Amino acid sequence: MLIKVGLFFIVAILGFVYLYRMLNNIPSHHHESDHSNTEYDVNSYDGEGAFANEDILPDGSNGQVIKHDFYALSYLEEYEVPEWVAYKLTASSLKQPNVKRAKKFTEDYAVDTKSARHSDYTRSGYTRGHMAPAGDMAFSTKAMKQTFFMSNMTPQTRAFNGGVWRELEETVRDWAMDNEELYIVSGPIFNNKPKNFIGKKTRVAVPDAFYKVILDNYGKEKKAIGFILPHAKSTETLDRYAVTIDEVEEVTGLDFFSKILKEDESELESELSVRQWPLDKRRYKQRTNNWNNN
Repeated sequence: MLIKVGLFFIVAILGFVYLYRMLNNIPSHHHESDHSNTEYDVNSYDGEGAFANEDILPDGSNGQVIKHDFYALSYLEEYEVPEWVAYKLTASSLKQPNVKRAKKFTEDYAVDTKSARHSDYTRSGYTRGHMAPAGDMAFSTKAMKQTFFMSNMTPQTRAFNGGVWRELEETVRDWAMDNEELYIVSGPIFNNKPKNFIGKKTRVAVPDAFYKVILDNYGKEKKAIGFILPHAKSTETLDRYAVTIDEVEEVTGLDFFSKILKEDESELESELSVRQWPLDKRRYKQRTNNWNNN
């Protein structure tokens, strides 16, 4: 009898705890590395599951514009890759404890026509190259997982993805730490129509080059820089590929940061001072000595 009474109380207590968690939206188990709550409203998350930086989206898009919590993109159905991916990167988010890197690439069901699939890249000879880097979204498990949507991927050779593209991504994180916050837009470049495609069920176009544009609109001295990188292994320093924002706009047909810069747009986008964007010579040596050969 006493055993039955004891079991009854245990079940009642467990039921009460479960009901309390459900009503208060408390997870049943704790992930030490999950920081995806509104405490980290330093990035592009407004606490309600919506992209909060509308002003950084480029004008002139040709694809379906999709807004995830931490970045937005324009998806080109014709090529099955993003036309651009835009987000804000802050020093505050980079200082947060890093969550574990996601492992699973997933289809983006927000794409009306369906995105490319993980299997489209399998045994193709190309890696799944992030446009919004996982390393930029390591402050939150949710943000990290969203960077593994296939709508954020383009085919990249291993030497490019793990070489000069990696160096540029890591360098941008240095700049974000130095300048508090940056606006970033990345994407592929196609010379005329794509010549190469991969994919089993979906034809995914292989880019000829890639671009990245970066705006520091936070400090007293605003500055901007662009990059156009040929899709190939490189032994050149990053400044070799530095260009003005205007040059990237001419190649892509997009208009970057027009809602933010307004009267400053013409001057900032037509000028380039590489000295304002310091490079790490040690990272360049690491790339040419090691990363290029992986």
